[in-house]
Amino acid sequence: MTETFNHLAALNAEQLKAVENTEGPLLVLAGAGTGKTRVLIARLVNILVQNKAYPSQILAVTFTNKAALEMKERTAVLLGRSLDGLWLGTFHSIGARILRRHAEVLGFTPNFTILDSDDQERVIKQLLQLEGIDDKKQTAKVFANIIGGWKDRGLIPEKVTGDYLTWDKSHQALHLYKLYQERLQLINAMDFGDLLLHCLTLFTKYPDILQSYTERFKYILVDEYQDTNVAQYLWLRLLAQSSQNICCVGDDDQSIYGWRGAEVGNILRFEKDFPGAKIVRLEQNYRSTPAILAAASELISHNKSRLGKTLWTERDRGDPVFIKSVWDSLEEARWTGGEIENFQRKGTVLSEMAILVRAGFQTREFEETFMSMAIPYRIVGGLRFYERQEIRDALAYLRLAAQPKDDLAFERVINMPRRGIGKATVQKMHLVARSSRQSLFEVTKSLVETDEVRDKTRTALRKFIQDIERWHQLVFTTPQEELTKIILDESGYTWMWKQEKSADAEGRLENLKELVTAIAEFPSLAEFLEHVSLVMENTSNASENSVTLMTMHAAKGLEFSVVFLTGWEEGIFPSQRTLLEGSDKEIEEERRLAYVALTRAKKNVYVTFASNRRVHGQWQHNLPSRFIKELPPEHICFLDTSVISHKIRPIQAPIRTTDAIPFAPKGKYKQGDRVFHLKFGYGTIQQVDHDRLVIDFDHAGVKKVLESFIQLR
Repeated sequence: MTETFNHLAALNAEQLKAVENTEGPLLVLAGAGTGKTRVLIARLVNILVQNKAYPSQILAVTFTNKAALEMKERTAVLLGRSLDGLWLGTFHSIGARILRRHAEVLGFTPNFTILDSDDQERVIKQLLQLEGIDDKKQTAKVFANIIGGWKDRGLIPEKVTGDYLTWDKSHQALHLYKLYQERLQLINAMDFGDLLLHCLTLFTKYPDILQSYTERFKYILVDEYQDTNVAQYLWLRLLAQSSQNICCVGDDDQSIYGWRGAEVGNILRFEKDFPGAKIVRLEQNYRSTPAILAAASELISHNKSRLGKTLWTERDRGDPVFIKSVWDSLEEARWTGGEIENFQRKGTVLSEMAILVRAGFQTREFEETFMSMAIPYRIVGGLRFYERQEIRDALAYLRLAAQPKDDLAFERVINMPRRGIGKATVQKMHLVARSSRQSLFEVTKSLVETDEVRDKTRTALRKFIQDIERWHQLVFTTPQEELTKIILDESGYTWMWKQEKSADAEGRLENLKELVTAIAEFPSLAEFLEHVSLVMENTSNASENSVTLMTMHAAKGLEFSVVFLTGWEEGIFPSQRTLLEGSDKEIEEERRLAYVALTRAKKNVYVTFASNRRVHGQWQHNLPSRFIKELPPEHICFLDTSVISHKIRPIQAPIRTTDAIPFAPKGKYKQGDRVFHLKFGYGTIQQVDHDRLVIDFDHAGVKKVLESFIQLR
């Protein structure tokens, strides 16, 4: 008991309000680093200590099993006893618990199976085959994503109408949705979307069952309310309609998962949904410096759709947010690596530093640079660039083009994308290859001239062999970046990911574009493939004391002493997709992501943007992100672009988007100068002949160019 009250005594005034206001609907707007978890646990403890409810009368919902376990363990420690009967878990786990108690009324048995995404796709693939739908054109994963999206919006098949049927394949998807649900019922199975969807059906069809839960749950606690989707929102509204003692904790400024169904509108309309609701704002930050908080607060104030709050702290002011302009992504990575080494020399451990990127493809340059600088790093929330599935697949195609007898590469992509070549055929090819001491490529060339395989398989194999032979000839005549595009397009590999129409597929396509960028930096395909082999050979498991490299989305909920925010350019951040769609809603979510990124830092933040960046193998000039201009001048400092050091000057006026390293005046070049060309990259001048220069480029060799196309480094 004493421990509990000591815990309450450690709360600040607003946290205490959030804990003690137990009756009626309450929204706790918990800003970044304001002690949200502490408040949730203290509120739960307070309800139990004051005997307002038994554990079995409390529903506490989180988004992750990790958060649920932490909440349960810390609460039990404070109470000094176990929490038997408490309904604490994720939306899905609570949904499954309810459904197992009432499965029969919905036509299931209590021991129903919960399918994972692979199981789900297998069922849909079976249905596609039964319906005679070519699953090469519309994959099972595409339909699984569409069906999952409908379920996240709480839509049973009968409710999918109007705007949900505008896509050319949507009626086909709806037909499959009906068949899919029938199939799951037949095999006594549910997928993750069903765990809430069937709960909604249960509660609306059987009011007495709903009433038993609304009467049971005297108090409802919800974590990360800003991340709820429509189905989760409807589920909570139904359960809270009786007692109205619902407390939702969240931060509208940190709603960054709209791409996977989260609705920021759920938290914005809380007061309308629950008349008489109170709002408590947690604004005292225990993580960041005043300068960082002021910069983040000014940035997010540009969003119109928000409830509003201003973070503050009692910490010392600290350094401003540093802004660094670099020439390109290579300089960005090298400069960041140099700053990391500087901090390390001053005593900051590597594990307290992080590089946050907008998209996964941006990590490649940092990975290669850090390996060359011997800086240990770890990727959080994903794989290293050259370990990602789509990159390994693409590399296998390139290896085949360079060396058709590469059996490992051949086997990896023979059915990627699917060509209808079965396991039995591949096994037969292996047996023949072993006995005849030939490569799979050679065996397949012979096999297609026989009747050993079915006509359909023979046609697919013959085309595959012809493609490899054609690509092999192009290796000697076509620039490697163009060859890569040709192979990825002609093989159908790029098209396969485009058809998937998911956020995951979009990221994979960006990674493939970055692969083209990487290849363009080498004189030949052979040298690039050798480089990749050496990079992979040098890859080792990161130690605990490593720099963290991750996306901004993956960083939510984490904190570091020093944070580098890279690639703050229009088209990178905000993303190109966001700019093309052009909606205020999309831009505001990107701005919330910038806010989340800034507030990960405890002491120092560095924002970098590149004037030039290779995109899909081509150089393009970039404008600084609009988010840089939205940072308050009094809380940022622009680092000197001429040296890698902490020489800084305050920004007195908005950054000019046209500023870049200037073109040198004519006649100012001399032999030995290091220069840059937008197409050929970096090089050294060998000869000057009036306005013509002979330059030995690092990766493109010796070229003659006009000096007007050259930039002095």
